[in-house]
Amino acid sequence: MKNELKHELFNQFPKLKEIANKNTVLWENTNWQKEATTDLFSMQEVKEAEETLKRFSSYLKVAFPELLESEGLIESSIQDIPLIKRALEEEFDVSIPGRLILKCDHALPISGSIKARGGIFEVLRHAERLAIASGRLKKEDNYAVLATEDFQAFFQQYTIAVGSTGNLGLSIGIMGKKLGFNVVVHMSSDAKEWKKALLRDKGATVIEYEADYSVAVEQGRREAEQDPMCHFIDDENSKDLFAGYAVAAKRLQIQFEKTNITVDETHPLFVYLPCGVGGGPGGVAYGIREIFGEHAHIFFAEPVASPCMTIGLMTGLHDAISVEDIGLDNKTEADGLAVGRASKFVGKVMEMYISGCYTVTDEQLFTSLGLAMDSEGAFLEPSAHAGMFGPIQLMKNGQSYLEKHHLTDKMEHATHIVWATGGSMVPQEMRMEYIAKALRNSKNV
Repeated sequence: MKNELKHELFNQFPKLKEIANKNTVLWENTNWQKEATTDLFSMQEVKEAEETLKRFSSYLKVAFPELLESEGLIESSIQDIPLIKRALEEEFDVSIPGRLILKCDHALPISGSIKARGGIFEVLRHAERLAIASGRLKKEDNYAVLATEDFQAFFQQYTIAVGSTGNLGLSIGIMGKKLGFNVVVHMSSDAKEWKKALLRDKGATVIEYEADYSVAVEQGRREAEQDPMCHFIDDENSKDLFAGYAVAAKRLQIQFEKTNITVDETHPLFVYLPCGVGGGPGGVAYGIREIFGEHAHIFFAEPVASPCMTIGLMTGLHDAISVEDIGLDNKTEADGLAVGRASKFVGKVMEMYISGCYTVTDEQLFTSLGLAMDSEGAFLEPSAHAGMFGPIQLMKNGQSYLEKHHLTDKMEHATHIVWATGGSMVPQEMRMEYIAKALRNSKNV
């Protein structure tokens, strides 16, 4: 990006200069609509995804015995976190009215992150399409048959490829290899070593890059195009991934009904979603807004070094602007969020749906990690802690948003959902490193 264009953008969007200086910001989306719509995606696609996952439940119970109790459902719980809430309030000198709830995607079965939704779904959908096209499977069949050696041999003819900073690659690698596919994961420089090692242990091929996420995706896409037997799972553009994530909203609605959590005009819902390229949080946000409408207020959380979705939405340029264009280095401990250029598809869908975005520092992520461990013994990987700062940012810097949406006097009845995106698969040694860093961080504050 030329300097004159950069300065023009800084003049047009003063908050962009703050972002370029690595200041933490809360950006409010002026394009938000009460009745958000898009012609790029539909709830019909979410319904079809839900039905596909139901068909696979019999297979999943066989392939992953840990899913027996849930009848083949890959889902996470919600839990109140009052002790973390109190610790955050004291640490950051803020009052958070209402309930603070953790959506425990860090503990999702199979691959321990939000990517177990979209990533696993797209692998299953691809397997179903291949099996049906070959005449080996009908939608009315018991899908447990997919666990047989015959199907393993069938899927071994095919390859699934993906570009990833880590967690998406894990989900696709674990699920793809379980079905019998060859799996190639193109990993960016930000990916943690333990994630690469686990993928190799599962039998996936890992290709490493010195460059960042965008290069890994582009190279993976290019290589896959040369192989007619290879399906590339495109984190930047896939509607299947998006649909798999969006199913979470329907599940959340059921959990709310079971636990008597109300969402209406006097009981607003706030959801804080860590964001990388945008597919996971975008899918969840789309589903939640479609179900709960104007009473759901959704914010994406990004590191100060990698706010690609924030700057894409703010400027309306989407994937035509990168964090490097405004002088940021895209270097963060939050590996799953280390993305320099947002998905245009997701950004365009989110234009009317998203309430805003905010940024956090790595130091804040580790402060939160330490507080969560000390107060409730809850371990989430650093990326997931980006969500914890949503209510803090909202209550400190979002008064204009609350006033504009007539929410100020309703906050005592608010429900705040922190979407915990990953953590349960982090090896013990790595956990201890993170906790030690959180301890050092708290001493330096």
